[in-house]
Amino acid sequence: MSTKDRILSRIRRATAGAPDAPPVPRDYLRVHGGRTPAETADLLAANLTEYRAKVHRTDEDGIARLLARLLQASRTVLVPPGLPGHWLASANATRVHDAAASTPPDLDRVDSVVTGCALAIAETGTLVLDGGPDQGRRRITLVPDHHVCVVRVPGQVVDSVPQALERLDPTRPLTWISGPSATSDIELDRVEGVHGPRTLDVVLLGAQ
Repeated sequence: MSTKDRILSRIRRATAGAPDAPPVPRDYLRVHGGRTPAETADLLAANLTEYRAKVHRTDEDGIARLLARLLQASRTVLVPPGLPGHWLASANATRVHDAAASTPPDLDRVDSVVTGCALAIAETGTLVLDGGPDQGRRRITLVPDHHVCVVRVPGQVVDSVPQALERLDPTRPLTWISGPSATSDIELDRVEGVHGPRTLDVVLLGAQ
């Protein structure tokens, strides 16, 4: 029996015969004020910027040029298998594909990664990735120093966390991102890039 199985077995014995948990109340406020889709996108951009992410807006006609500019200093870019091919059509960086055999040192040598997302939450400035085909596995967005995340607007933008949870599959590997990786010590000295990308560029696709 594994350690995990022993722990779970002890929990089951300790909770045997306990009454069922009361239902969780769901009458909380789902959205703080009514917003138009454009206002929701603006709020997302403002909160992402507050978290020190860099926000860009473009449409399908301009995304290849924008991504080429954002990747101008990158020699290599990691590409999930389902990323639309035309997005990187103008980029000069060498493509690195998401391979199961890639080790953390391999990923650390990649300059940038470009992904889509599952959705974005305006009120918290949060991007949510769920390992979909245009996002790849979780680790490819945690190791490279530069992450470019494309959000389709308005389809992938929700106002609030409750709205996000209604649309997300809890069985998928969810990664919630609010700005570049950062931590602060007891004196509030901020250090970026400790456990994730130092630079986060967010592209709002469809919003000009």
